[in-house]
Amino acid sequence: MEDLRYPIGRFEMPQNATQEDRQRWIEAIESAPGQLRQAVAGLSDEQLDTPYRPQGWTIRQVVHHITDSHLNGYVRTKWALTEDNPAIKTYEQTRWADSPEARSGDVELSLPLLKSLHRRWSVVLRSFETENWSQTFQHPKWGTVPLDV
Repeated sequence: MEDLRYPIGRFEMPQNATQEDRQRWIEAIESAPGQLRQAVAGLSDEQLDTPYRPQGWTIRQVVHHITDSHLNGYVRTKWALTEDNPAIKTYEQTRWADSPEARSGDVELSLPLLKSLHRRWSVVLRSFETENWSQTFQHPKWGTVPLDV
């Protein structure tokens, strides 16, 4: 079940990110909306409402979750850039995924938003000077987190 719950593995906070790592991460941010759109292109509502694993979220919920999660990531980035080690708030991902628009909303509510959000996020990240990567926010569970993770 662990492999089904985390198909690419659990998040592990990277240590000592390199400029190449950062470049790869920005490129992933830039390409992700198109990849997601392509992955769900042509799926019927029945297919979108199919869980990707037993007792898991539906494909529709995953699409909306990615956008919700990345909105939070973008805001955390902006806070860390504009405040001194700001305390961030976590969010109840499961409850967000159970909200009405996440359970039954058209994926077109999230796909264009994700595309625009990622364009803004990548512009911000590409503008970073070296010192920006070490700016931090305070996470309730992880403690002090630099932007280069």
